[in-house]
Amino acid sequence: MNRRTTLAAALALTASLALAGCDTGQPDPQMTAEGAYMPQPVTQDMAGGFLTIKNGGAADKLTAVTTDQAKDVTIHKTAGNKMEQVKSLPIPAGGELRLERGGNHLMLMGLKYKPTKGDVIRVQLQFAHAEPVNVDLQVKAADYQPKK
Repeated sequence: MNRRTTLAAALALTASLALAGCDTGQPDPQMTAEGAYMPQPVTQDMAGGFLTIKNGGAADKLTAVTTDQAKDVTIHKTAGNKMEQVKSLPIPAGGELRLERGGNHLMLMGLKYKPTKGDVIRVQLQFAHAEPVNVDLQVKAADYQPKK
């Protein structure tokens, strides 16, 4: 090999190793949602949203939720007896994020109307890396408890 060929081969090897170092070994985050519901709210001022987000890829986080059926949707976490609004919630690689009563959940504020049992409220989940996911929150009885 001449000097140019050796240099070209070395540069190609260095570039391929650098690119390989960028690979996390996990596919991009791939989000799906299941069990989405909203207990029938008492008023149209606010309502809770609950679901499980499953991640079929690399770690990500839920960063926002939107809907045209409410003025605002916020993400909340519950620690002990304290509920607080957060900017995001992590979703582990190959894992799930459970939004449920007494724990992490969504708060829909300023609903455009008071939903009743059987209605559907569509929300869009937004993530740091994954594509947005549209989810239908099925309005259930106020005392509804999903089976575990």
